[in-house]
Amino acid sequence: MENKIVAKESATLTFQNKQIELPVYGGSVGPDVIDIRKLYAQTGAFTYDPGFTSTASCESHLTYIDGDEGVLLYRGYPIDQLAEQSSFIEVCHLLLYGELPNQAQLTKFTRDITYHTMLHAQFDRFFEGFRRDAHPMAVMTGAVGALSAFYHDSLNIDDPRQREISSHRLVAKMPTIAARAFKYTLGQPFVTPRNELDYPSNFLRMCFAVPAEDYVVNPVMAKAMDVFMILHADHEQNASTSTVRLAGSSGANPFACIASGIACLWGPSHGGANEAALAMLREIGSVDNIPDFVRRVKDPNSDVRLMGFGHRVYKNYDPRAKVMQKLCHAVLQEVGHTDDPMLKVAMELEKIALNDDYFVQRKLYPNIDFYSGITLSAMGFPTSMFTVLFALARTVGWIAQWSEMIADPSQKIGRPRQVYTGPTQRNYVPLSARG
Repeated sequence: MENKIVAKESATLTFQNKQIELPVYGGSVGPDVIDIRKLYAQTGAFTYDPGFTSTASCESHLTYIDGDEGVLLYRGYPIDQLAEQSSFIEVCHLLLYGELPNQAQLTKFTRDITYHTMLHAQFDRFFEGFRRDAHPMAVMTGAVGALSAFYHDSLNIDDPRQREISSHRLVAKMPTIAARAFKYTLGQPFVTPRNELDYPSNFLRMCFAVPAEDYVVNPVMAKAMDVFMILHADHEQNASTSTVRLAGSSGANPFACIASGIACLWGPSHGGANEAALAMLREIGSVDNIPDFVRRVKDPNSDVRLMGFGHRVYKNYDPRAKVMQKLCHAVLQEVGHTDDPMLKVAMELEKIALNDDYFVQRKLYPNIDFYSGITLSAMGFPTSMFTVLFALARTVGWIAQWSEMIADPSQKIGRPRQVYTGPTQRNYVPLSARG
């Protein structure tokens, strides 16, 4: 990994009447960073940063976010341009290899992914170990972790070719595993992938085809799924990506690392946000109920929260939300739900949030989860599958981040520090002497 950090002036820290010079570095764009790697050795003190909100844990070439300006770039390309003009498989190549492919590269890469979509025949029996009512994310976590037991020929993380093969396998097999998790909960037979279909069409067919009749992929739905995956492909050092990097820093195999990312994504504060936003819209039910709902949101004594608005990083309109809004309208029109009451509630709620001083001052702009829940529901997915679809899309980002970390000579095993506030040393008291 080519280092692109630029050295700048140093920062001076005064601690216990001693001045310490700390190097300052800058990237190609974004905030500068103060290098504190030698701080403990020089001062005997750690930094304290719960949630790592002010800490850069790595150098990365992949994704850049400017939350204040509402900017999201993959390898320098704006997310709206990729969503409107590119395809998910192209974006996968971009994230994994650093550049958009030419025609020959795209043909080869597409073939490499397509011919890895099958699962080992014995792997299908693995699903039978789960209860039928198991949450699909529970199935995903276990199934992806189990891949290392079936594909141990590509687990040597020090071999670039084996890392590439594992990367291709994960991107290729994730739709197959996700679709099987869906089918398993429905009690329907698994559908085998078809090599003549593109990535999103193949996934939709594996989810919704049944043996009783032929299945024709709806191009509007295929496009919607493709764009959804582009929008969710990577998002810098979020909780699940940081989890993948932390797991990978120990030398764990890539399948185990991605399984750890899926487990983290399952959290309602991360991947479950679109499900929560949809539940909120359903609870409101009608435009007539919005004034009372907004009143309760503003009430400091109320526990009602506005879901799908605001973001940990974006302090402006989420650039992905604008694309997702168009996608939502296209899907609802295709399925004949243009009068969908949830959409009417969503539109009115958005209007209020963008104009009401209460929300504007708090920068509670609509985020991508606000629209994605409605869209996925209209496409036929139950809420239990929303986070699975997120994981499917984010896999390429996780694996690109993992690959970048492995190739970075400055990376070492993750080991956060702590402020210990427990008991100081005390002597053991025999059981007979305890009161």
